[in-house]
Order: sequence, then C-alpha cells, then structure tokens
Amino acid sequence: MTDAAPAPELLVESRGDVLLLTLHRPHRLNAVSPGLYGALDATLEQAARDPAVRAVVITGTGRGFCVGADLQSHGDTPLGPDERRDYVALAQRVNHRIQTLPKPVVAAVNGHAVGAGFELALSCDLIVVAREAKLRLPEAALGTFVGGGVTYTLVRRLGEVRAREILLLCPFLLGDEAERQGLANRVVDADDVLPTAMDMAHELARRAPRSVRLLKELLHTAVSDGPEVALQREADALLECMGTADWAEGIAAFREKRDPRFTGE
Repeated sequence: MTDAAPAPELLVESRGDVLLLTLHRPHRLNAVSPGLYGALDATLEQAARDPAVRAVVITGTGRGFCVGADLQSHGDTPLGPDERRDYVALAQRVNHRIQTLPKPVVAAVNGHAVGAGFELALSCDLIVVAREAKLRLPEAALGTFVGGGVTYTLVRRLGEVRAREILLLCPFLLGDEAERQGLANRVVDADDVLPTAMDMAHELARRAPRSVRLLKELLHTAVSDGPEVALQREADALLECMGTADWAEGIAAFREKRDPRFTGE
C-alpha cells in the first residue's frame, strides 16, 4: 500500500471566468506556510497570463480565513538565515502579485484574518468580511514585524493617523467596525461571504479587461502621484483604450441598450 498524497494547501477552482482560490490548511486555521505561499505565487502568476481568468476570489477553508504565519511550526523547526530570507521574499512577492495582478481580486474573509492573513486581504482590490470575523495585525505585540506592504496598503485605505493606531496598539476589529473604518467593502453573515464575493467577482469579470488593468495600475500609485501626474497618466490610459475593439463594443452596447460583451481586444 502506498501512502496517500498530502492534501493540497491551496484549492483552485474555475467558476466560469472567475478563479476561486481557497487557502486549505484547516488544521492550522489556514495559517500560511512556505508551501501555501508557493502555491499562491505560482497560481497567481499563471492567472495573470490566462485570458480566460477575468477575476480572482481568495477565501479560506472552514471557520478561518487565515490566522497569519504558522508560528507553531516555526517554533518546532526554526528557520535558518537563508530560509528566513527566502520565506520573507516569497511572502512579499505573493502580496505584490495580488496588488499588481492585471485582474481584480476579491478577498472573501469568511473568518478570522490575523497578521499575514489580514495582510493578504488588504492586498486585494475589494474585501467582503464576515460580521463575526476578527481582524488584527498583532506583530508589534509579538515582537515580530508586519509584511505584505501593509504599511502602504493600510495607510492608503485609512490614512496615517488610524493606520498608526492599528499597527502600534494591535486592536481586534470585528467585521462591522472594519466596514465603518473603510477596511471592508461589504460586511455580511459568514454563510454569505463567499456568495457575495463571487457575485462581485462575476460583475468585475464583465468589465473591459484593459480598463480594469489600467485602473489598477493608476490606483496603485495614487498615493504617491500628484494631481499633474495623475492627469497625465489618465490621459495616456484613455488614449490607450480609444480605438480598441472593447471601446467600440462599449459604445455600441450603450446605444443599443444591451450589456457589452468585452473580449480584451
């Protein structure tokens, strides 16, 4: 008898033009590991090139979205200096892929999102969170440090004053509070998180791919760009869209009072 193959740490499912990625380490409440980060990295790289993928949803198995780094495993087998460097680089690369993916990404935060899990959610374009979920960045209280570009993404979403409070005092935030502060786009009951996120993703998938890609690029630099730079970048993006097949399709659909059928051309 041969040993059973280990269960995958990332479940990948195509639902039409939406790619559903499920963090799948339920025995650790989906705490991230090098294997999980590696699977996310490879899958997101492929999704960026796949024209059949128009939007991505990231969620977690069971009652947790992701409770951060697997600190228990780190304690069992401490990483050496080179392993630490590789692990940090991989984690940062995954978050950067999400932030810069040329397709919209929706976080379906079905349960607790702590540390690296919250950082993954903040890297996404839109966030749906369970009302009962707890969100926290506890690194300063643990003597570790944040990652995933959260010092950028949190300031961009909340402003510096509130970001300082969340990063330095490490409070727990429930879903309703996260929505009030601008950290979530929707707050719903846990059972409704994934359906709501999928509805949003399918709506995003109907948008013109080029327009979405350019919007993500410009929004990613919105904090650092001044108004003059933003105006020029918008003009360049507008000119890039003009004359495309999707531009013509959008105008025709408007005139004919029907839904457009964008192809990305």
